[in-house]
Amino acid sequence: MTIELARFRIHEGAEQRLLAERPAMIDALRSRFPACLAAYLTREDDGGWLDILVWRSRAEAEEAARLVDTVPACAAWFRHISESGGLRHVEVVDARPTPPALGATED
Repeated sequence: MTIELARFRIHEGAEQRLLAERPAMIDALRSRFPACLAAYLTREDDGGWLDILVWRSRAEAEEAARLVDTVPACAAWFRHISESGGLRHVEVVDARPTPPALGATED
């Protein structure tokens, strides 16, 4: 697995639209790049944003990074970004997800 870290700032007043458009953007991203396993958008203490995407492999993450602008919903979402703080990929060398609770039932 590979984790993609994208740090950025957004235009003033764009937060509501950024958040409202995110589900459709992520759906479009996953439709074009099914190796995207998870996506987390975080706000940093300094007001910046850090988008964290989990990919099946580094090659698939890098391919998506090269081609993401060809996905119209992604290109449209990127218009909210005023400043990029860079994109990087890190390899997961150990993962220990929390197991589901034993005996838990779904409501």
